Amino acid sequence: MKRGLLLAAWAAMSVLAMPAQAQAQVSADWVRAHETFLAGDELRGRGSATADEAIAAAYVAAQFRGFGLQPAPGMDGYLQKAEIVRLKLKAPITLTANGAPVPGAMMLIGEGKGIEGVARVTPAKAMSRMAPAPVMLVTGDMPAFQVYRAASALKTPRLLLIRESAETQAMVKGLHGEPRLPGMLRGEPHEAEPSVVVLPAAAFDALAAQKDVQVALTVPVEQIVSTTTNAIGWLPGTDPKAGVLLLSAHLDHLGVQADGTVMHGANDDASGTTAVLELARTLAAKGKTKRGILFVAYGSEEIGGYGSTWFGAHPPVPLDQIVANVEVEMIGAQDPKLPAGTMMMTGFERSTLGETLKSHGALVTADPYPEQNFFQRSDNYSLAKKGVVAHTISGWAVVPTYHSKDDTVANIDIPFMTRAIESLVEPLHALANSDAKPEWKPGGKP
Repeated sequence: MKRGLLLAAWAAMSVLAMPAQAQAQVSADWVRAHETFLAGDELRGRGSATADEAIAAAYVAAQFRGFGLQPAPGMDGYLQKAEIVRLKLKAPITLTANGAPVPGAMMLIGEGKGIEGVARVTPAKAMSRMAPAPVMLVTGDMPAFQVYRAASALKTPRLLLIRESAETQAMVKGLHGEPRLPGMLRGEPHEAEPSVVVLPAAAFDALAAQKDVQVALTVPVEQIVSTTTNAIGWLPGTDPKAGVLLLSAHLDHLGVQADGTVMHGANDDASGTTAVLELARTLAAKGKTKRGILFVAYGSEEIGGYGSTWFGAHPPVPLDQIVANVEVEMIGAQDPKLPAGTMMMTGFERSTLGETLKSHGALVTADPYPEQNFFQRSDNYSLAKKGVVAHTISGWAVVPTYHSKDDTVANIDIPFMTRAIESLVEPLHALANSDAKPEWKPGGKP
């Protein structure tokens, strides 16, 4: 048996041997054991929608069962699966102008569909003031992603042609020559986005000098289908009318890179998954609360938040019964900007949830990086957009090991993690036994 499995088994046996009072406390042994297994070599970085992610979900589900949690309402087990359909180029794109090929065209972002239309020359800074057109030849020095976001807000543009620059060359290199094509959950609606194609400077300038150029884009694609897995456990409440508390994290990471490097993801987000497991164990040991509590570990956050999106579209309880969602992500290290032992809550100022938890002893405070828009960058946002008061708690959101090969158990601060998780137990227990319902503040709801 591998070392990670041995540690997990040893911790399980040791904690089960504890008296009930001790089981209601967060255990550093359990924290280390979960981290060691989830971020160990055996799970190869828990790549999104892979067999390794499925093993991680099965592990979490087995722990939920062992803690005495039940399958969620309407489910006959602890796993919720969904199919993801992603598009991939099977041949290079082709772009023609008035029927003649435009050599050197490179796609950055695409819908995977052919597009035809007359190219309208549009200054980037004037996009919001001009009548939108299906095909835009965008001039000016605005960064490509800003052009994309501006066009997305207009809804109408389907194809953006931009001039090659050092920035676009870096983007192509970062994408390894493969455009970012859409993925979607099988059976769920997909919102179309504009495609972005980069043209060599000479070709771009030649088209911009002409009028009424008929452009046609061909994008040959194939479908890649994979399955993502959520693990869900349910601690029923004593009052079905009191609502439900949702505690969540994502269990996937970046998997194995093309060069064979394993991206272990000990902090992102084995640490959050470990927190959900420890909260499940300790809260279950305390007995039933007034409100029911859902414990969820989502799959496929790293490639687009698919697990949380599927959960939001297929929740085991109606979303309007969820009084609050606390997502835990990256609590394996302490941010030096925060008071010692403290975690940040994204969007703290948007609702009363952070203040409620803090008043009961949770070591949480406001996000010191508002310019980074972390509130919109985690699984909480999938539910926040649907009206649920949902926030993410993090230890250090800009930790130097983020998305690197150094995000390993060796770089996790186990004592900090243990204290941080422990600080959430009583506040969450109090909220689960309360009649109080966290609310969005004016202007806080996304």
